[in-house]
Amino acid sequence: MATKHELSAMIDRDREEIIDFLCRFVRAPSPNPPGDTREATSVITAFLDRHGLPWRTVAPVPEWPNIIGTFGGAREGKHLVLNGHIDVFPVDETEAWTHAPWSGAIADGKIWGRGVTDMKAGTAAMVMTYRYLHVLRDQLAGKLTLTCVSDEETFGPYGARWLVAKEPEVLGDCVLNGEPSSPFTIRFGEKAPFWIRFTVRTPGAHGAYTHLSESATMTAARLICELQAITGDVVAPPGRIGEALVIGAEAADRAMGRGAADTVQRYTLNIGTIQGGLKVNMIPGACSFEADFRLPVGGRKEELLARIGKVLERFPSAAMEELNFTEPAACDPFHEMVGLLRENARTVAGIDPQPILSLGGSDARLWRQLGIPAFIYGPHPRGMGQKDENVDIEEYLHVVKVHVLSAFDYLQGP
Repeated sequence: MATKHELSAMIDRDREEIIDFLCRFVRAPSPNPPGDTREATSVITAFLDRHGLPWRTVAPVPEWPNIIGTFGGAREGKHLVLNGHIDVFPVDETEAWTHAPWSGAIADGKIWGRGVTDMKAGTAAMVMTYRYLHVLRDQLAGKLTLTCVSDEETFGPYGARWLVAKEPEVLGDCVLNGEPSSPFTIRFGEKAPFWIRFTVRTPGAHGAYTHLSESATMTAARLICELQAITGDVVAPPGRIGEALVIGAEAADRAMGRGAADTVQRYTLNIGTIQGGLKVNMIPGACSFEADFRLPVGGRKEELLARIGKVLERFPSAAMEELNFTEPAACDPFHEMVGLLRENARTVAGIDPQPILSLGGSDARLWRQLGIPAFIYGPHPRGMGQKDENVDIEEYLHVVKVHVLSAFDYLQGP
């Protein structure tokens, strides 16, 4: 019977292989858009084949394959699902990177490249967890399922959303995910995006004839200000979530920036895009902008829509179109898996990660919305969505080890 100490020693023994896997994974471009992940997927499947691990693909779109792998333990028990994504943000080719975005370079104790934190390091941790627990499957109770999906960055329907809706094998009793979060936090829920496009239409006119037409851009500016004014309210979190948020406030600010703990339970608004006007000396006849509202856990879409409707009553030239919405969802911040992650992080590195809510979204929400607990533990989001994205090698190995040990503990049975 292998012990956790021996399992940890296996990971130490394979250090260079684990690092090399992530480097090769980063070197296989998988930007979304366009979303073609076949090269990066082949890095994973080749590794699974080399270690004799079971897997299959589900590909509603041939260029965007999803990997599912499952094996059972020696006896009945709980079902743990590992979830990570393969697609990453695109690269702005006008930006000068210290190390090329698809280099997977090792320098200054870090691995560099687009997607290394979001979330190829976390997905690699999922793959390694699947690998090491398969070796010890005769000691386990229950079942372990690996899901690596190709359609996360654009909230697309052909990745985790497809699997959750059509592949019962991926549901399970608990989900572990390696999205960037910081080793000092465990994310048990997240705010929900509600995206709306507003369009203002007016007659328009020559720029000197301001008496003839309302300006669509000026009206849009006033509308944005009034929309901003209806956000900011604090929503009381349900259940024991409030208790966890108080305990984890300092960790939330450390992981997501000062002010995060204060923001997490508020309605917020970001105006992501604005288009309007043809020429400086013309009064614009059309202006559209896309608004990214975020709802806290316990917030309600219907409440926000009612507020927006009141604002639009004062703007007859404006119309709105819903683009995207998902329900805010959270699970028990004091769940068994949270305790295991904290215990193993303390053992591995002497740190005690705190359960917090996330400001950004992830595929973990899809399981939470079905009542399945889903938790995120991953590296710092260094350079996420920016040039010079990188992950500290020791931090990556820490995440791998905490995931492996926590999954092992969870599948030990009663």
